[in-house]
Amino acid sequence: MVNTQAVEEIRRAIAATGRDVTVVAAAKTRTREEIDALMSYAPDFVLGENRVQEFRDAYNPAYKWHFIGQLQTNKAKYIIGKVALIHSLDRIELADEIERRAEKCGVVQDCLVEVNMGSEISKGGVAPECAAEFVGSLRDYRHIRVRGLMSVLPALGDTPELRRLYADLQSLYGEVREIRQNNAEIDFLSAGMTGDYAVALEYGSNIIRIGRAIFGERIYPATAI
Repeated sequence: MVNTQAVEEIRRAIAATGRDVTVVAAAKTRTREEIDALMSYAPDFVLGENRVQEFRDAYNPAYKWHFIGQLQTNKAKYIIGKVALIHSLDRIELADEIERRAEKCGVVQDCLVEVNMGSEISKGGVAPECAAEFVGSLRDYRHIRVRGLMSVLPALGDTPELRRLYADLQSLYGEVREIRQNNAEIDFLSAGMTGDYAVALEYGSNIIRIGRAIFGERIYPATAI
């Protein structure tokens, strides 16, 4: 069931910024019926998947898709040319594979560099102090176009520490915007989920990734014992 009230709240929050902001609806574990219902109500939204297998199961070329989860190198081949944006480029080995697959498909793949702002071991992403150098290292990849940064910030609530991390991310984004990839401007900052998207918008995020607020709590299949 799509929470249309939440959708409208998100739209109002975006309107208050006066900026263009993309909403990526995190479709993890959602049925095709739920996805179709959302896209019927909010065709301006983009769909995002965290896992390659779930993307393959849910993929409908009629919709625009982003890949927002950690991407294993050996699974990149399944999404190249099908997703408009990969949010989680964070290592050279992955860049090499995306480059190879994109060249084979005859496409230039738009990507975001993921930054681990909270230095959390459980999350991917390059260290903040290495982000600008990593973006620069991708300059010569002819089939990768870096469009900005993505980060999954710690679940801290609306606290001074969270805001400090967002301020640091905003500053880092400003730094890497000076770098151009394949003559394309770096113009996307992807940050903010259900619990913190309002704060993310305050600090310049122009892509927010929302799942629970739109679809409700995830219901995972029971595991056989």
